[in-house]
Formats: sequence, C-alpha cells, structure tokens
Amino acid sequence: MINKIFKVIQKLVPEDEEVETMDDNQLRKRIKKLLQNSRYLIVLDDIWDIPGWEAINHAMPNNNRGSRVMLTTRNVNVASASCLGNHDMFYRLEPLSPEDSWTLFCRKTFQGNSCLPNLEEICRSILMKCGGLPLVTVAISAVLALKDLRNVDNWAAVSGSIGAEIEGNDQLDNMKKLQHLSYSDLPYHLKSCFLYLSIFPDLYKIEHMRLIKLWLAEGFVIGKEGRTPEEVAESYLRELLDRSLIRAAETSAEGRVKSYRIHDLLREIVILKSREQNAIEKEHGTMWAEKVRRLSIVNTLQNAHQKRIPSQLRSLLVFGVEDSLTDFPIPKLFPTGVQLLTVLDLQGAHLDMFPGEVVKLLLLKYLSLRHTKVKQIQGSIKKLQNLETLDLKHSQVVELPYEILNLKRLRHLLAYLFEVESYARFNARKGVKVPAGICGLQLLQKLCFIEANQDNGALMAELGRMNQLRRLGTFKLRKEDGVTLCSSVQNMTNLRSFSVSSTEKDKIIDLSHISRAPPFLQRLYLIGRLEKLPHWISSLQNQVRLFLKWSRLKEDPLVHLQGLPNLVHLELLQVYDGGSLHFEAGGFPSLKLLGIDKLDELQSVTIEEGAMPCLEKLIIQRCKLLKKVPSGIEHLTNLKLVEFFDMPDELIMPLHPDGGEDHWKVGHVPAVYYSYWRGGGWDVYSLVNEGESSKSGTSAVRRLERSTLWIEGVV
Repeated sequence: MINKIFKVIQKLVPEDEEVETMDDNQLRKRIKKLLQNSRYLIVLDDIWDIPGWEAINHAMPNNNRGSRVMLTTRNVNVASASCLGNHDMFYRLEPLSPEDSWTLFCRKTFQGNSCLPNLEEICRSILMKCGGLPLVTVAISAVLALKDLRNVDNWAAVSGSIGAEIEGNDQLDNMKKLQHLSYSDLPYHLKSCFLYLSIFPDLYKIEHMRLIKLWLAEGFVIGKEGRTPEEVAESYLRELLDRSLIRAAETSAEGRVKSYRIHDLLREIVILKSREQNAIEKEHGTMWAEKVRRLSIVNTLQNAHQKRIPSQLRSLLVFGVEDSLTDFPIPKLFPTGVQLLTVLDLQGAHLDMFPGEVVKLLLLKYLSLRHTKVKQIQGSIKKLQNLETLDLKHSQVVELPYEILNLKRLRHLLAYLFEVESYARFNARKGVKVPAGICGLQLLQKLCFIEANQDNGALMAELGRMNQLRRLGTFKLRKEDGVTLCSSVQNMTNLRSFSVSSTEKDKIIDLSHISRAPPFLQRLYLIGRLEKLPHWISSLQNQVRLFLKWSRLKEDPLVHLQGLPNLVHLELLQVYDGGSLHFEAGGFPSLKLLGIDKLDELQSVTIEEGAMPCLEKLIIQRCKLLKKVPSGIEHLTNLKLVEFFDMPDELIMPLHPDGGEDHWKVGHVPAVYYSYWRGGGWDVYSLVNEGESSKSGTSAVRRLERSTLWIEGVV
C-alpha cells in the first residue's frame, strides 16, 4: 500500500530515485518529505486492518495546512483507530431504508414507473434479500428489467436465488470476491462461528443469546482468563459486526442487539464453505453427506426418516416444522442412532411430551424445547450430565423435577412464558417451581423465572450462594421473604438483570433492605406494590432499563430517578397515585424511551426545557384524567414517535393537524398516533397527515409492535 501511495504522489513531482529497492520505512520518509510543504487530500478505499492504517498514517505529515485523509473500511475498529484528533470523525453508512430501497428498485427496474400490482409481492420479496445495499439493488434491477412483465413465474424464480441471477455481473462478482477475502481474513476461531450461521434459514432473525449458547455447546468459544465464555462469545459477535459480516436485525432502546441477519450474498458463500468442510447440511432433495456434522431441517420431516443419517452428526436443529414429532419420534427419524449429538434444538416443534429418548444422548450440551407443548420434564433428565443449556421458555412446564439438581454443568435455565393481550396483565407471566437445593447449580448464569414462595422462604436464602448469576427472575414474592431476598441479592456481585413480582398486584414487595446494590446491575423490573421506592435504585450508575409496575407510590418517583445517568428505557404502570409528573431540566440525560400507563389520578405532565434531551419515543396510555398534551413536549427535539392509547378525546382533538390548537407542540415529531382498543383489535389513527387525519391501514402490525413493548419483566 505504501508503495502504491508513493507512485501516485511521485507523478506530481519530478522524477525521483527508483522506489523498487526502498523498504517501507524509506518510502514513508520519502512520502512525508514530498507532502511536508503541500496541502493534500488523500482518499483510501477499503482499509482492512489497523496495522495497515497505521503504516499509512505514519507517512502523512501533520503540517497544519488543512490537509485531510479520508478512508473507507468495513471494519469499525479501523474507523475508530483512525479518529484520534479532536476534529476527526467517522460516518457509519447505513443500508437504505425500505422506502428508499423501493424507490431505487422501481426506478431501475421499471424505468421510473410504478411496479405492477401483480408483481409487487414478488418484487418486495426480492428487495428484502438485497438488504438495503444499493449495489445489489441496482444489479438485480438490471436483471429484472429484461424480464417479461407478463410472466410472473420468471419473476418468482429470481426470488429463489439472487446469486445465480447476478452471475456474470462484474460489479457483483467483485463484491463476491471481496466477501471471500473478508472470510479468509477472519481468525481461525471466528471462521467456525461465521460458518455456523448457514444452519439458519434464509432471512431468519438469529437471536443473540440463542446463538451464543449454541456456539458454547459447539465448542467454538476459546476461554479467556477473567471472562466468562458468554462474554468471550459476545466479543466474537461484536467483531463480526465490526467487520460488517453480519448486521443487526433488531436492537433494543438501550442499544443491545437482539437479533442478527446475514446478507444473502454472504450467506451463499457461507453455505458453500460449510458444505466443502462437511460442517453443515440442510434438509433437501439430495442425500446427506456421510461426514456432515450439523443438520438443520426446515418445514417438514417427511423426507428425513427416508435418508441415511450421518454417523458423525453432532447437531440437529429444526425450523418451522409442521409435522408432529409424535408421528416422527427421534428413534424413527434416526434409527441408526445419534449418540454423538451435543445440540438438539426443537424450538417450535409440534411436541406434546418430553421426548424420553433424549436422555440417551449423554454428550448433549444444549436442549431446547422452547415454544412446544411439553408439560413435564422427566426425572431421567439427570442422565444428561453434560447439559449446559435447558431452554423451556414458552413451553407448558410449571415444575422442574428434583433430578434437575444433578445437572452440575448447567449454565442457562429458562422456564417461563408470557400471555400477551391488549394491555399488560399482572399475572400474564408464568414461571416454574424449582426444587430445594437449586443453589448446587453453581455455574448457572441465568435463572428465570422461579416461584419465590416455596419452602417458607428457604429458596430465597439459597439464592445468595449463587454468586455467578448474571440474570435472575422471580415471581410470587411474599413481603415477609423480602429481607431474605435482599440479603441474597447483595451477594450477587455479577448480577446484570433482576426481575421480581409479588403474589398479587396489591401485595407489597419489600426490597428496602439492600444496603449495597449489585454494582453492574443494568436492568431492573419491579412488579407489585411498593411502600416506598427502594433508596438504592437512585445509586444504580449502570442502569439502562427500569420497569416499575403496579407500585402505587404516594410520592413522585421521578425525583429519585431523574439523576440516573445511563437510564435509556423507563416504563411506569400505575406507579404513582399523584396528580402530576414533573420532568426537571437536566433530568434523565440518556433516556430514549418513556412509557406512562394507567396513572389513574394523573392530570398534568410538565417537561422543562433541557429534560430528557435524547428522548425518541413517548407512549402514554389509559390516563383518563390527563386531558392536555404534556406541557413542554415541544422541547423534546429528538422525538421520533409519540403514541397515545385509549386517551381522552380532550387530549387528542387539539392535536389534529387540521387546525388543532396544540398541533404545533407535536409538529416536529415524524410519527404521532392515537389508538383505541375495539372489537378485539386496535384502531390506529395518524396525527401527522396533511388535512384530515386518516385511519392507519396497518392496525394489525401496530398492534403487534404495541404488545411487545409492554411485556412485563423480560430479563
């Protein structure tokens, strides 16, 4: 690279000595001398790593002449390393929005005309696979522009494989070569992790924690002193993100990536590499390779039992399978045995009972029965001595057997479900009873949700010996057990997330006895009556998410919460019996999402200028006495979305864009909606359209978004 830069610069000056014999240090000195008295602008495209940047940077003189160096990179770490001065900055180029992608697609495919109605569904499916990348969108548009508009089947065929359709396209072939280089540049341990992504179906949202637990079970994560395997796996994901090999599909308000996707072109490369190495196979019409180690079955089991099962199979995952596992039990699917399995992921499978044959898989590290109808776990599960993850989330299991205590290597135990309706209900969350002695599982990182009112509070005392816990969820906590739970929580120095709810919504939670809160606590969910807001909450410097629901406090909680420096997401449901909320200037400096629900006595909300400067989403619902839009809402200049649910007409009508006296207060907000629950669904209206506000045509979609926002106590 240094040699190339020198040759470019040398063209601008008289002929110089031969550069071929110079080493890098000599070239850097010569470049610096040539540029020392010049004002220069140098653009470097596609810098791969930090050493490469540093080698170039050392050749650039800082001569105070307003010179600039611009670079592009797909590695965020390179971008950060290049920005060391006060005036340096980097710009993250995001994919095109769905709207802009559609505009570009139609302009290139239909020569500026609109998409034909009979092709729109297919075209949007194709566009989704382009991932918002302009180069891919333009290339596939060039292919489609030559297709017969009357032959829908030809257009549908394109959706099957973008890679095949753009073969021979020079721009896209070059992109594929770069992506092959991106893979080759990965360190060895990341190559296995990256190839593993091919096990998921096309366009699948890969859940963050699911992927981490699968990597651990597969043995991909190399241990590092002072860090848990989960933390090391997190760093692997960050590096893949930084290298632009995966992208975030969903992100929480506080910036946590919840799920990932891999671009279609990259996915083709990953699938090819995986098959070359016999690493991963998909269920399809051909026979499975004898040496394949990982298998995913999508949609149907009909063909699986007719094939010879690979003798080296280590992992089996199913996705969207409609067939019942009662009709296709594991012994029938795999008559030759799968004794080497370490991963069995049956998430979403049609399964009514615990598959007893699973306990013969003695090497199993990961077992998921999530989203199944399994009601009971057999005591024979004790045979799975290597099990690290047992995922029963959204199953129908309500009690774990005593034999679960034999699973000494268990790190993740999830057993709960949510019943989501129009509004959050106190008893919408269901957890499980666990046996006495659960503290013997000393490696547990995540334990949720467990019933607290067992053994006269003995269980709450046990928790104090589980100092490796990062996430803890309890429900049905009695007031008299609060002191014991507080004592236990104080010992959990690694705790990041804590959720607790009372036995009934009018029963008191007593958490006032914590003298020193877990120092790294980031997410706190308190569900139930509080006599006072626990004093230690205001000391949580790392807190990013706080839910307070059914608290019924007599004093305004904002006084104690507004100083939390890193709080990003705050939800308040029946938290306060007072008539007003006051957001003071300088309060909640990092807050991005605020939800206020069913404050029955609330009549006014005041927002001082300088309060909540980062707020992006504001949701207010079921506050029947609140008849004026929050005073000072116009100061919230970063607002992107305001939603009102089942609020009085006296508040809504003045906000209408056609002459509403208060519309100017929300005129700067791109999206403002009000909704009413009617006939089992949401009627959603917009308050930002010109002229008469119109009924939204996306009620069902907005109902789904609305429901996921108010889930109580997600850990």
